Amino acid sequence: MAGKPVVFAVDDDREVLRAVERDLRRKYGRGRGGDGYRILSADSADSAMDTLGKLTLRGDTVALFLVDQRMPRKTGVEFLEEAKGFFPDAKKVLLTAYADTDAAIKAINEIGLDYYLQKPWDPPEENLYPVLDDLLGDWRSSYRPPFEGIRVVGNRWSPKSHAVKDFLARNRVPYQWQDIESSEDARQLVEQADHGEPSLPLVVFEDGSYLEAPENVEVAEKVGLQTRAERPFYDLVIVGGGPSGLAAAVYGASEGLRTVLIEREAPGGQAGTSSRIENYLGFPAGLSGADLSQRAVTQARRFEVEILTPQEVAEIRVEDPYRVVRLADGTEISCHALLITTGVSYRKLDMPGVEKLSGRGIYYGAAMTEALSCKDEDVYIVGGANSAGQAAMYFSRHARKVVILCRSEDLRKGMSEYLVKQIEDTPNIEVRIKSGVSEAFGEDHLEKLTVRNSATGEEETVPAHSLFIFIGASPKTDWLEGVVERDERGFILSGQDLVKNGKWPKNWTENRDPFLLETSVPGIFVAGDVRHGSVKRVASGVGEGSISVQFIHQYLAKV
Repeated sequence: MAGKPVVFAVDDDREVLRAVERDLRRKYGRGRGGDGYRILSADSADSAMDTLGKLTLRGDTVALFLVDQRMPRKTGVEFLEEAKGFFPDAKKVLLTAYADTDAAIKAINEIGLDYYLQKPWDPPEENLYPVLDDLLGDWRSSYRPPFEGIRVVGNRWSPKSHAVKDFLARNRVPYQWQDIESSEDARQLVEQADHGEPSLPLVVFEDGSYLEAPENVEVAEKVGLQTRAERPFYDLVIVGGGPSGLAAAVYGASEGLRTVLIEREAPGGQAGTSSRIENYLGFPAGLSGADLSQRAVTQARRFEVEILTPQEVAEIRVEDPYRVVRLADGTEISCHALLITTGVSYRKLDMPGVEKLSGRGIYYGAAMTEALSCKDEDVYIVGGANSAGQAAMYFSRHARKVVILCRSEDLRKGMSEYLVKQIEDTPNIEVRIKSGVSEAFGEDHLEKLTVRNSATGEEETVPAHSLFIFIGASPKTDWLEGVVERDERGFILSGQDLVKNGKWPKNWTENRDPFLLETSVPGIFVAGDVRHGSVKRVASGVGEGSISVQFIHQYLAKV
């Protein structure tokens, strides 16, 4: 974490340096509240430059340099000229002998020297403190405390940079984004890395440490997210951290079940990326998906639910009376009951150029982390359901224009009436019905789109840097092949949907009917969007997750 502003003294004469430090600490090192300073010193220009690099990585700020002019290898003026590149707003004071006066006066014009003091400065109450008080007061008047938190340095068009930003944002970890192409601060951070050419994105933490092009699990462990289970066995394991999974976790744990929830990206699932949910009961002003997710996570943790993120389930095995979950890192967790709430993902847009430019201007879902980058640009959205409408409303606050490409002839066929009315009342949103993207163009990022009208066959190529895709729902359940029965689209069958020709599945071993949300394997349940026949709404997902616990209790009573 960034500390107090720094007053930095540099002098190769160690006796003089000790005297400078003593006087600075006595006056400025014990300030109350926000008025104090951290006093640092170096006995050479080279050592001081190394320290400046570390301060930059930590996000610290130098308020004032007090530097001796006569130093070997590099004069005080030369040092201050280089230091200005790190902290251009810091005040600059030169310690000089009488013979150095001309050099000091020249430095006022050449490097913006603020003052020069002749040695000795005793007594400091008369010859040092009044000068520094004036300079530090002037510096304080325009000082804006630096961001204290994680900084991500990368390229706007880098899929890896987008992935890191998206992971931090969805897990509610504050960070500051710095684009290497447009930010001098970003370039400085990169230069201060140990070898000066780190792989991007560079994720710099508050203590000055950093990770190069990290995987999400590396970032998670560094910021303190839980990635490993504390126990080998639980009453209930929940796979998927969307509304259904979080609701089940809250109800299960509150009723005494030892519960662990495993989420491969971030709690909240697809709903967590919604910019505004306005039809959820009990929130008349609406709330964002991120807010809803955060409330649910807080509630679950209050009941001592373990939430593992990012963590992925690779395999499920049945070893009666247990269900065994093998995680992607090779570890295993056993349980009596297992609930699958993995939700759905947006289907891929299979058009020329789209795959190549994914993460480089083309994104699936809201990708709200990209909103500020879209300022004064035209944003294109493919989709006609609520998620597309919510994204359009959100991006309309930043973009010059938002264009919704809807394949049906009326938004009302797939979108809630309240959202359609909001879109109609927003002047910078344009809706193109019976339209979609037929091709995307660009080298290292999206540059153009070809939009096709399916009714007329007419095509138009338009400049574009941002395309957000919200089409269909795919359950992504291939990893469950051979474990539980699914329909032809991959959605998991449960309850009465398992009956075929009046018979239960061949692997059904119980002398009873499956419970309402129970799959073809006793003790494995399903809830939410991944379930065959579910209603794709947040409220229904929460409802299914909640009632699943009732059936899980009934199952556990018989184990």
